[in-house]
Parts: sequence; C-alpha cells; structure tokens
Amino acid sequence: MKKIVLLLIFILSMGNLNAQTTTADILKDWERAKTYTKEYLDAMPESGYSFKPTKEMRSFSGQVLHLSDAIYGFVGSATDEKPPVGFGELEKTGDENKASVTGKVMAAYDFAINAIKKYPNAKLSEPIKLFGQFEMSRTQVLNKCFEHQTHHRAQTTVYLRLVGATPPAERLF
Repeated sequence: MKKIVLLLIFILSMGNLNAQTTTADILKDWERAKTYTKEYLDAMPESGYSFKPTKEMRSFSGQVLHLSDAIYGFVGSATDEKPPVGFGELEKTGDENKASVTGKVMAAYDFAINAIKKYPNAKLSEPIKLFGQFEMSRTQVLNKCFEHQTHHRAQTTVYLRLVGATPPAERLF
C-alpha cells in the first residue's frame, strides 16, 4: 500500500511540474506576437498611420503606441526591468511616421523578450501588486499584458480594412 501511495504522489508531482509555465514557454508566444505585430505595421500604408475610424478613437499609430506603452509597464513590473520610457509616454508623442512608430513598437517587444529571457523561472509564481492595486503572480501579469497587446492589435484589423489594406493571416502557432 505504501508503494502505491508513493507512486501516486510521484505521478501527481510530475503532472504539476509539467503544468508550470516557464520563461521559454512565454518567450515563444512573445516572439510570435512580435512577428505578427510587425506584419500589421508593414500592412498599413504610411498614410494610414494617422487614420482614425471616428474622431473619438485612437489613430492606428495611437493604437500600436498604446500597446507598446503597456508592454513596457506590465513587463517592467513583472520582471523588475526598468523600461527605457515612462508609462504612457509613447502614445503621448503623437508620432504617426511609419518608420518611427515601427521602430518604437519593435523596441517594446525587444524589451519584453529580453526581460523575460533573463528572468528566472523560479520567480514567475511570485505575487506582486501590479500598478499598486492588483495582486497577481508575475506570470499572470505577463499574461494580462499579452492579452492587452492582442486586444489592441486585433482592433487594428478593422483600421487596415477601412483603409483598403489586407490584414495578415492569423498566426496562432
């Protein structure tokens, strides 16, 4: 009976080890997201970077700069890496130059990828207080950021269609 209990404990503990998220798992998604976002940036013509579907909405460049601001804020908080720009500063620039905006967005993804790459797996489950208000693990913060960037990138699909451009094909894997 003792051997059966020990075997069950071993099997259950192995399942828990496999279920843990690692920085390598997170990196694969972030590298894919960077490539996918670059395809969106490339698909929008230069003239579309200032496009707003309505006057109340962000411009295309506003969407992707907002996405980048959040990457710096969330990933910086999750990994204790100091972002090179202050929270919300990119969108405030009002930059609508395709090359410049693309550079800024790619730099945000590079920041995320590099910060995650050097972050120790053992610390991913540590709880932090995001923006001094939301208690969650570092992995959850990274997941919230990933969800946020996906949301804003998805919004730009409509922008591309409205200016007559074709959005990139879906990239789930």
